[in-house]
This record gives sequence, C-alpha cells and structure tokens, in this order.
Amino acid sequence: MYHLEKCLEKGYELAGNAELAATYAKKAQERQEAIWSYCWDEEKEFYQDYDFIAEEYTDVLSLAGMYPFFFGLAQKSHIEGAASTLESDFLKAGGLVSTLYETGQQWDAPNGWAPLQYLSIKGLSDYGKKELAMTIMERWLALNQRVYKNTGKMVEKYNVVDMTLEAGGGEYPTVEGFGWSNGVYRKLEEMK
Repeated sequence: MYHLEKCLEKGYELAGNAELAATYAKKAQERQEAIWSYCWDEEKEFYQDYDFIAEEYTDVLSLAGMYPFFFGLAQKSHIEGAASTLESDFLKAGGLVSTLYETGQQWDAPNGWAPLQYLSIKGLSDYGKKELAMTIMERWLALNQRVYKNTGKMVEKYNVVDMTLEAGGGEYPTVEGFGWSNGVYRKLEEMK
C-alpha cells in the first residue's frame, strides 16, 4: 500500500494535481509511521506482522520482514539488526530460507523462493549491506545453476539447506520452469 501511495503521489505530481499528490504523500507517511510503530520488533530487531486483536507480534519471523527495506520505508537504523538476523538465522548454503519454521509447508524452511531472495538482496544493498547482499546472491545463483545443470530446469522453489536435493518440498510437487525464478536469476546476474 505504501508503494502504491507513493506511486499515486508521483503520478498526481506529474499531472499537476498538487492537492491529490499531497493527500497520497500524507497517506504514505502515515503508513510508514504505522509500520515503524507496529511492525518493528525492538527485541528481535526485525519487522514482523502485528496482531491487532491480540495487540502483539505474531512472532513468525519471515523474509516478509524485508519488504520495508525493499520499498525504502524502513528506518536506516533498523538495517543493522535485520541484517544480523538474516545472516545468523536465515542464511543457508543455498540462500535464505523463507521462514525459520519447518512445517512441511511450501513457504517455510527449508525452502527459498526467488522473489523473497531478490527483495532481501535489493533491500540489503539499498541500505548499505552490500557484502551480505552479495553473499546471498552468490549462494542463490550457484544453487540455481547447479539445479539447472543437473536437471535442465529452473523450478519455483529451492531447498536452500540441503544441497543434495534438486528442489524444495511442500504440499504439492515442485513446479518446473517457473517464471519468477527465471526473472530473478536474470535480474541478479545483472546486479553482479
């Protein structure tokens, strides 16, 4: 929503509608402040989902916590804690696990998903953590290359923990030739 509000602000500025541009600028600023207030967990130093009914964090650490960095709305001071958490908890031999939980579900460990790799790498890089971003990128690209060399296929998700496996698991068979894996691979190759 923040990104959409910023796009609308810019669009209205370009169209010469200062009133609507200001409206969307205000909405984006309010959303950014709410994300800082409700989603940044000072104790875990990571962005989390906030349960408004229970009035507490969900305590589900996932790469979704990197979206604020990807969209440039995170506080600069938050990158140190988030980068430390990524490096110590999420980073594996083949890239980043999507969550820290092994549930057998496709979006959880040991799986890594291309879009979440990309937004984490870009967010880290944009906030000055280029060395960690490059480490993640190199591991992810190497995993993609190894699986492609062995199978002739790109897949939708990869097991980033066990390098002896060709792909990630989950509640349905891995889909081959997945577009976002191809697109992220190409984008990351361009970023090297």
